[in-house]
Amino acid sequence: MPYPSVLLAAAQETARDGGPGWILRAVIIGGVVGAGLLAWFLLRGYSQD
Repeated sequence: MPYPSVLLAAAQETARDGGPGWILRAVIIGGVVGAGLLAWFLLRGYSQD
């Protein structure tokens, strides 16, 4: 396992990049939350009350 200082340095280097990291992260989180809400909405109609 790499040393923590190496991991922190690598994380800091990528954070300075300014690439599409935060946009991609927001899209992935939004997709997961949206898929969960869609599954809940669709499966809600099949409940046997």
